[in-house]
Amino acid sequence: MSNFVHLHVHSEFSLLDGANRIKDLPVRAKELGMDSIAITDHGVMYGVIDFYKACKKEGIKPIIGCEVYVAPRTRFQKEPNIDNKYSHLILLAKNNEGYKNLSKLVSIGFTQGYYYKPRIDLEVLEKYHEGLICLSACLAGSVNQAILSGNMEKAGEIALWFKNLFKEDYYLEIQNNGIKEQVLANQKLIELSRKLDIPLVATNDAHYLKKEDAYNHEVLLCIQTGKRMSDEDRMRFDTDELYIKSPEEMTDFFKNFPDAIENTVKIADKCNVEFEFGNTILPNYDVPKEYNTHFDYLSKLCEDGLIQRYGENFSEDIRKRADYEIGIIKKMGYVDYFLIVWDFIHYAKQNGIPVGPGRGSGAGSILAYAIGITDIDPMKYNLLFERFLNPERISMPDFDVDFCYERRQDVIDYVCSKYGHDHVSQIITFGTMSARMVIRDVGRVLDFPYAECDKLAKMIPNELHITIKKAIEQNRELADLYESDENIKKLLDIAMALEGMPRQASTHACGVVITKDPVDTYVPLYVRDNQISTQFIMTTLEELGLLKMDFLGLRTLTVIKDCIDLVKQCRGIDVEFDKDMNDPKVYKLWQEGKSCGIFQFESQGMTSFMKELKPDCLEDIIAGVSLYRPGPMDQIPRYIRGKLNPGHNEYTHQRLEPILNVTYGCMVYQEQVMQIVRDLAGYSLRKSRFS
Repeated sequence: MSNFVHLHVHSEFSLLDGANRIKDLPVRAKELGMDSIAITDHGVMYGVIDFYKACKKEGIKPIIGCEVYVAPRTRFQKEPNIDNKYSHLILLAKNNEGYKNLSKLVSIGFTQGYYYKPRIDLEVLEKYHEGLICLSACLAGSVNQAILSGNMEKAGEIALWFKNLFKEDYYLEIQNNGIKEQVLANQKLIELSRKLDIPLVATNDAHYLKKEDAYNHEVLLCIQTGKRMSDEDRMRFDTDELYIKSPEEMTDFFKNFPDAIENTVKIADKCNVEFEFGNTILPNYDVPKEYNTHFDYLSKLCEDGLIQRYGENFSEDIRKRADYEIGIIKKMGYVDYFLIVWDFIHYAKQNGIPVGPGRGSGAGSILAYAIGITDIDPMKYNLLFERFLNPERISMPDFDVDFCYERRQDVIDYVCSKYGHDHVSQIITFGTMSARMVIRDVGRVLDFPYAECDKLAKMIPNELHITIKKAIEQNRELADLYESDENIKKLLDIAMALEGMPRQASTHACGVVITKDPVDTYVPLYVRDNQISTQFIMTTLEELGLLKMDFLGLRTLTVIKDCIDLVKQCRGIDVEFDKDMNDPKVYKLWQEGKSCGIFQFESQGMTSFMKELKPDCLEDIIAGVSLYRPGPMDQIPRYIRGKLNPGHNEYTHQRLEPILNVTYGCMVYQEQVMQIVRDLAGYSLRKSRFS
């Protein structure tokens, strides 16, 4: 068992301030013989789930916390030069109630108290303090601020207020950080501890992993503040002690105060937050009173929809497919999911909001087609339902839904009004420091000429997920510079140390979460430009079992609607969509390369591809787009497999030849494409033709 635990730690999600990568923290703790470690980012909880999982993976106990900002008066007051002088406070969750209260406090900091920083106040802290442990924080804490201003009476009053609120869960925080003001603060905090009977706890306010990372952290601070290392007035800590110190280092420094070390372990023992993953938490959908269950209502919608789509005497194959699907939907517990999606799409269509016909694996569901979620007949194109829902692969279903770009918000507003505004939120996303970006940032901070930074950045190949390390391995010129020029090596080494860290938070373009209880019951909230978002990204929300929907605003749908309206306005003609997919004039446009504005077909490469392919039926276009676009080969749609079966006559050897000839050179996986087509078509091609 460890004899010391770090309780004040900033990860990379203290944006452009913390330089500890989440994945490295539990590994380092384990190396140093510690069995627990905390995360306490500035005002946010962005990284707590990733931190929790990383710790569990390494057998380290995760302690979930936050260093919150406290308003000097109330969270609602926002007067310049007064209310921007906030103080810090460390809060750690003892249990799941504490996590919920911490999440609530952090959310309120953004939704009610934001002024330069997300701030809470003593009133809201008093309301949501249950299940939390409180530490007095760093030199920016209110007790330390009173001490440094020479007002020990005020420091005592503040400390007593927190003690009365948190009882035995309030601690005065002493640190070993190499900052001269901390020496005085520690002396006075020890006096207060004895006078007021408040226990001490030793921390280190760790912003980076190892002592040698201090310089990289200074560069990171310069990136945050827009300064250069040569600027005299830049923000700096004037210490290289803010790292994950070993228990031996901390114990040796505080050898005269062993209780401060022991209390870190006692606090860690008190903290036992556990997250559950995989359990689906769907919002409540109210069905009409005449239906006994939600399943009865969905069954009625599906039955009516099948008749509307296929007529009253639809085939036995359709009946079997529908019965199979609804059985799986019921078994997997996604009846409400279908009703929720059907409801907002139905609302959109009833109110003249253009909706896409359906994309992704959801188009493989005959019931989605029957009730109008999608408009693509999976029977006609032999689409697989199992790609959408499969009882052997438990995962939340996911409909990709496109709405008119201009009226997308109307649909979101409808969802908010139906489930409650506090039950619906948009979702955060993070921009990271990419290879090229971080080279330019670090170069600026180190006073490199812009032209030189730009030249180095452009040596990074324009590839997805490229890293500086990979670029050095691939680019001989860059490797030579790295090996021969010490200044460039220094720049690139720092850039590699910071590469990939989150740089800023923003709102996801289409993600929306809908919850059973208010959103901040499950996750903390974030506010940007008056837009409320979750502090967790969409994949994390899905792991927690929350319902994430993609409300994508598609300009193409808006253009189509505008065209229809203009034809009606100018010519008095009501345009109706032609269900006939065999109009040769349409395919002639593709053959001539006139596909500008058509989703996935307007790039130069795809336009050239289609001009060579000369499609004259929908199946040609399906095969073309499936083979041209890079991606896993096993995702070639089911309808191609159907058309390429040996028993079918539509696709002969001659029909496949142009597809193969055009595809060659475009694909990353030429040989895999060849093999798939051979397998599907049931004939052999000479490999030498494509070697």
